[in-house]
Amino acid sequence: TPKIKPKKGRKYGQDIGEDFSLDDCLPVPGPAEMTYKLDENGVYQVYENQHSLEMNEPIVQIPTIREFYIDLDTILSISSDGPSKSFAFRRLQYLEGKFNLYVLLNEYQEVADTKAVPHRDFYNVRKVDTHVHHSACMNQKHLLRFIKSKMKKSPDEVVLFRDGKHLTLREVFESIKLTAYDLSIDTLDMHAHTDSFHRFDKFNLKYNPIGESRLRTIFLKTDNFIHGRYLAEITKEVMSDLESSKYQMVEWRISIYGRTLDEWDKLAAWVVDNKLFSPNVRWLIQIPRLYDVYKSNGNCESFDEIVVNLFQPLFEATQNPSKHPKLHIFLQRVIGFDSVDDESKTERRIYRKFPLPRDWNTPQNPPYSYWIYYLFANIASLNVWRKQRGFNTFALRPHCGEAGDTDHLAAAVLCCHSISHGLLLRKVPLLQYIFYLEQIGVAMSPLSNNALFLAYERNPFLQYFRRGLNVSLSTDDPLQFAFTKEPLIEEYAVAAQIYKLSAVDMCELAKHSVLQSGFEHDVKRKWLGEQYFLPGVSGNDMAKVNVPNIREAFRHETLQLELNMIERYTRPPAAQQQALSTQLQASDNGQLGTGGNVAAGSTVPGPPSDTRSHKSYASTSNMLGIDPANYRAGGTNYINPNQVATPQSYMQAPRSVPQDVGENSQAPPGRDTGSLAFQTNNTFTGGQHMPPQPPEPASSMASQHTTTLAAGPEHRLTQAPAPPSASFAGMSVSANEPKYFPGVLASGQRRKSSVTKPTSGNNLSGTTEDEHAIASSVDSLPPRSAGGGSQASSPQADRKGKKRESGASNT
Repeated sequence: TPKIKPKKGRKYGQDIGEDFSLDDCLPVPGPAEMTYKLDENGVYQVYENQHSLEMNEPIVQIPTIREFYIDLDTILSISSDGPSKSFAFRRLQYLEGKFNLYVLLNEYQEVADTKAVPHRDFYNVRKVDTHVHHSACMNQKHLLRFIKSKMKKSPDEVVLFRDGKHLTLREVFESIKLTAYDLSIDTLDMHAHTDSFHRFDKFNLKYNPIGESRLRTIFLKTDNFIHGRYLAEITKEVMSDLESSKYQMVEWRISIYGRTLDEWDKLAAWVVDNKLFSPNVRWLIQIPRLYDVYKSNGNCESFDEIVVNLFQPLFEATQNPSKHPKLHIFLQRVIGFDSVDDESKTERRIYRKFPLPRDWNTPQNPPYSYWIYYLFANIASLNVWRKQRGFNTFALRPHCGEAGDTDHLAAAVLCCHSISHGLLLRKVPLLQYIFYLEQIGVAMSPLSNNALFLAYERNPFLQYFRRGLNVSLSTDDPLQFAFTKEPLIEEYAVAAQIYKLSAVDMCELAKHSVLQSGFEHDVKRKWLGEQYFLPGVSGNDMAKVNVPNIREAFRHETLQLELNMIERYTRPPAAQQQALSTQLQASDNGQLGTGGNVAAGSTVPGPPSDTRSHKSYASTSNMLGIDPANYRAGGTNYINPNQVATPQSYMQAPRSVPQDVGENSQAPPGRDTGSLAFQTNNTFTGGQHMPPQPPEPASSMASQHTTTLAAGPEHRLTQAPAPPSASFAGMSVSANEPKYFPGVLASGQRRKSSVTKPTSGNNLSGTTEDEHAIASSVDSLPPRSAGGGSQASSPQADRKGKKRESGASNT
């Protein structure tokens, strides 16, 4: 398990790697009884023993590529359905307006709350750069200074072997007719100016100093004649700067191409031998989608070879770490996988049915969704085995939605833990709404997008943030876009100026970045608070994150109400009729109070009604901490933020179950469960349910409707949440128990993904058929944790539904 702090004897920012000793990590674990095999579908399967292998009984059933594409087509058909788009668009507009109203009412109170927090402000809350490429992690001035120092100190060092002869650094620069004195930022020419807009090909050339690929090979590659020593030295300098800042962390993305089997061992040896370990740094593996280039160069014959080169060393290192000791040590600091390339490339579908990897031997590159599925399927299978062995697991966090086709976002919904960029979500309201409901992380880089694809003022970042999406800020490529020594602070500073972000907004974004990151659970507890995994106010430690409780309460309450609204309209018709008949029977027995609300002791959910279907609930963001004795209607009493509801207040207040909460409703992902109570008839009611385990950053949609609650709300509220399992406390990716799947934890329960149009006979009074069809469409999306399922048909919403009679209630 990676250390949280460096050993004594090394100060932060000095002597990087000197506290690491390979002997401390040896011996590595021995071989395991489990075995593995690449099946005919191009997915590595794990078997409990040799007998299970002979019987072809893997320990986990990975969804097939056929199931994946069936579910993908289902999502795409729903996202293009007219009523579904209208529904999602209106809900997103409502969320944005609700946040604007919240800011108007609570802006000054938030400022007062943050002033009451000692020591903590934006500069000393933890921030993670969730999307930054390692070969561009430094700024131009830093790289220029490093190149000049090497030319002055080591001009006669042999650094390159080309055309059958060895070249020194002096000879390399003489061949391009330059000296150390001639070099400048302009000569280096690595900044992405206006000539890179919508020209990704030109942008890729910016990785070559002075336009020379040989200089990139010498200074910015890990596998070269000098074994990446120059890149290791400049990496240590950047690590030193990060440790000196103390509050800035990075997740560097470094490339594995899949051309040969020994790439993993070479990369691991580069990291371990150069002692590139820091408490501020974790690694992601980025996989360029360059099959067409490898095929044209003769490096591979079929896509199956790419899969083998990428994943066979990982399965070998998991089965017997002693065969790859350095790779085993390196993988402990790897927290996920990324997929990179130019998304704007056209994807021509020449097959009606995609061939399997062993049969994909054409020069054409497989589409984005094909790459994502095979990354997902193999990482999922690997995660099951690594979890069983007590090793850390990996998440799938690809580039997605920067340009190109919106289909990429649908693949991300099914397979990915979080994504980078996500600009195209602004064009697909339904997928954006799903990203909100699922709280799928989106690492955005407005400065990078401004140079490549979208002007800064048109970037949807602010819109996403106001609506409540789980967004964070990242730098992408400081070498091409940044000017200062602290590119992450530069990214926050520009966003704060352009979008007029408040200090609370910036601290909330910093908190999001830590939650999205793959840093270990124990580390996050130190940075965010002991109970950071709880939702809303219960998991918010103002002393560490500087985010006011009223902001967290508002975010959690809004998300919970949206999920309850979806649950309300996606109950099966039989359950709706049963709930209606049960309530009518309760009414005959005199159990209903004034206004038709269910009595406090009843657990019967109320039926949908015309007036309650779009009801704006009384805001419980502040929990109205007002003394009833001094309260006068229409008075000027100001809300006291220090009287925010807490779990202790739940236990002291009378409890009832909200009328519109179904018994099978599941807490939202990310900010899970009810730290915040609903408020009905001036009575605090307990939260929906408290999680027995820390929540995953993004939970399965399937689990939101299939989980059966064993205990009543009163019992759950009085029960303290259990801490994460001690055996997995140090695992990466999920900040608690490792996940089976690279996107989310498998729920083990499957749900039909068929889309059906409700008949008029099942339509409840006061609710149009359009609304039922839309809600059914949202509910019918396949579970993201399993990635596959049954066949599904496109939603055919009835656009000729009866018009709602304004103000009428037919219940």
